Amino acid sequence: MEKLLYHFSEGNASMRDILGGKGANLAEMTRIGLPIPNGFTISTKACLAFLDGDRTLSLELKQQIDQYLEEMEMKTGKQFSNPNSLLLVSVRSGAAISMPGMMDTILNLGLNDQNVEYLADLTSNPRFAYDCYRRLLQMFGNVVYGIDGRAFEDILDDIKSSKAYSSDLDLTVDDLKEVVRRYKEVYQANQLTFPQEPIQQLYDAVKAVFASWDNDRAIVYRNLNHIPHTMGTAVNIQEMVFGNLGETSGTGVTFSRNPNTGENELFGEFLLNAQGEDVVAGIRTPKPISSLNDLMPKIYYQFNAISEKLERHYGDMQDIEFTVENGKLFILQTRNGKRTAKSALNIAYEMAMEGIVDKGQALMQINPAAINQLLHPMFDPNQVANFPVITDSGLAASPGAAVGHIYFDAATAKEHNLMGERVILMRQETSPEDIEGMVSSAAIVTSRGGLTSHAAVVARGMGTCCVVGCEDIRIKEAEKVVEYPGGVLHEGDLISVDGSTGTLYLGEVPTIPSEADERFEKIMTWAREIADMKVRMNAETPSDIETGLRFKAAGIGLVRTEHMFFGSDRLPHMRRFILAENDQERQAALDNLINFQKEDFSTIFQQMEGLPVVVRLLDPPLHEFVPSSQEDIAQVAKQLEMDPAKLNRRVLELHEVNPMLGHRGVRLAISYPMLYQMQVQAIIEAALELKAQGVNVEPEIMIPLVGMKEELKESKAFLEKRIQAIFDEKGDTVDYQIGTMVELPRACLTADQLAEDAEFISFGTNDLTQMTYGFSRDDAGKFIQSYIKDRVLAFDPFQTIDQEGVGELVKIASQKARASRPGITMGVCGELGGDPKSIEFFHNIGLDYVSCSPFRLPVAQLAAAQATIKQPRKY
Repeated sequence: MEKLLYHFSEGNASMRDILGGKGANLAEMTRIGLPIPNGFTISTKACLAFLDGDRTLSLELKQQIDQYLEEMEMKTGKQFSNPNSLLLVSVRSGAAISMPGMMDTILNLGLNDQNVEYLADLTSNPRFAYDCYRRLLQMFGNVVYGIDGRAFEDILDDIKSSKAYSSDLDLTVDDLKEVVRRYKEVYQANQLTFPQEPIQQLYDAVKAVFASWDNDRAIVYRNLNHIPHTMGTAVNIQEMVFGNLGETSGTGVTFSRNPNTGENELFGEFLLNAQGEDVVAGIRTPKPISSLNDLMPKIYYQFNAISEKLERHYGDMQDIEFTVENGKLFILQTRNGKRTAKSALNIAYEMAMEGIVDKGQALMQINPAAINQLLHPMFDPNQVANFPVITDSGLAASPGAAVGHIYFDAATAKEHNLMGERVILMRQETSPEDIEGMVSSAAIVTSRGGLTSHAAVVARGMGTCCVVGCEDIRIKEAEKVVEYPGGVLHEGDLISVDGSTGTLYLGEVPTIPSEADERFEKIMTWAREIADMKVRMNAETPSDIETGLRFKAAGIGLVRTEHMFFGSDRLPHMRRFILAENDQERQAALDNLINFQKEDFSTIFQQMEGLPVVVRLLDPPLHEFVPSSQEDIAQVAKQLEMDPAKLNRRVLELHEVNPMLGHRGVRLAISYPMLYQMQVQAIIEAALELKAQGVNVEPEIMIPLVGMKEELKESKAFLEKRIQAIFDEKGDTVDYQIGTMVELPRACLTADQLAEDAEFISFGTNDLTQMTYGFSRDDAGKFIQSYIKDRVLAFDPFQTIDQEGVGELVKIASQKARASRPGITMGVCGELGGDPKSIEFFHNIGLDYVSCSPFRLPVAQLAAAQATIKQPRKY
């Protein structure tokens, strides 16, 4: 018979996957001798079997429940329905990862029409007994039978109102008997009967708690917090202790430190003569935990000592539930407490300074994603409720809080920004040609696209607040209006954008500043010291590079040169190159671009002061640089002194059915070698000029979208030839490397061949995910969320590495490349380089670095350190 149940005395803290977090902690606290009511845990295995089967309790499980209940009765000296020593139990959920309030609990189980009288006699307190019974009837009806809790609350309110009572405590025993009678009528009205047999109550309660794993709020919570749906919940059966026995009893929830500020003080609430749900439900106003010192000083002293013991034992701030029964303290639960980002940093730092934890353990306390709260402005949480919501359906693409006037095209956004106005760019979707408007905007909002769409990727790279995929609004760019469920917005209207939640508000919501401080800097220094894997930045503008250097980036992992060609002084030359009819015209256009490129690279190299810089040569298809609308075509034709009809024909020739799989990356280089040769010449000449000034530069030149060894071999050969010609002309050299961006499945599978020519490899996980799944990253947002909801996907693979598919390709490629070229440097420069779970995977397979947008550097640095702490590398 498979073991499905565990007494608290049989488990420990390491058994979270089997016992759930609550069960594991109850077992651990039992093991270290704390006052824990007796009980046992039904394992997550039993839950998963229940959910995967016909959703009934198996005979085997019932037999084990009966056995463990009998053993529990022997230990406590109590029994169900024993008039002299009555056993009542609580039934509580408890998943391996804490999901507070998401699943169900039932208290006082075992009471019935007869046992309530036994309890009244045993305690000489009939009011207490009937108070417990009415609570059981309400919880059981709601949790097990799904009766709307308001049906019970309305009865309680009606009786209190008829008697002019202000509190539940005013109810007399006769009132409570009336409550019980009317609660039973609610069951009858729903054609249900409350089971009088305690063991049947227990079986039904266990089934209900198992089933609550799949309730709507639990599913939503797991989706929001990236918790797997396959874990299941344990069920804890525990002897009841009662906080509602009178003025020497009570219940409370307390944190061992302040979860808002991190201050080292007990922070929580306590209620006299109450059960646990009274504190949570807010029916009565609780007192601060400090009041317990006045009411029960010995209990307060004991609780404070236990709190300190638990904190030191677990090495983290604790969230503790407790009950006092007739002057005796019982601990019902402990778990690592939820906290704000500011509190997390302060607690981690202070615990390290106090010697409770070492630096590594301190870092493990902090959720990397919470760091975002410290780096971006936030809306004042006390103010947001005062502003109408335009939409809350958007995808939170780039965190922050921004307020501005809405505009619908890049030129207008830029114009108003130059006039000193705060601007929000609203587009159906963005393209590279919108870059100047995007740079000018405090926030970017699109009605289409997903979390790796152009708008999302560029915004994160700039640290700009961004919300994408707002499907319940219609952005009408031509009419310059936005239709939303509550009305219409017009150009120039003022809105507020929350990039951390995906919500848009009407009007100007006040913001509060980010909260990074000296402790933040100290924590990040510890992270960088511990991490085996380096963290570079994706950056090419001076402001982005400055931001990355402020966060101590280990270099640049991706300079996107395509962004350098959209400036108003450069785009005409780029268009002349694209529209040229012969090599002579193309070369003339490139001759006009090379000085711009050299200046770009010189600025970057100077800022980086010898740190590694990976420059990706031009990647996007050429059609992105030419106009699309007839109005724009006419304007560009005039600017370039071309016949509009001729320009229109050329634009149509450049059009591709599937440009992401078309004429781009290395394919452009082989078609037009002079394009990449111009870029490489600018890189090398800038490096040589800086060398002469005493600045050390070792550029890493990256050829994108390579899928075949022959592509890399041919393009590398003509680039090296140009570089050697420059060295000969200048009479000097610099060290450089030529590598490739691996973003195609074929490139992964032939990485050993590519590594014969590539001196480094950087994985472009955005395109690699797109090519592996066959998902368009700009269109996948239309169905990925429904895939996640329907559990077709566990998570968005554009946000977290798909270890079985995309991750396996990266792993295969890294192994093949190192076999072919030992010591080759390998990194990641896609969006996944800033995702903590992906970073852990990249660390575990031995990559050298990840690269992400500058504002995600602290998140990535902390995640890299945590990955090292979990699995240190062996050198």
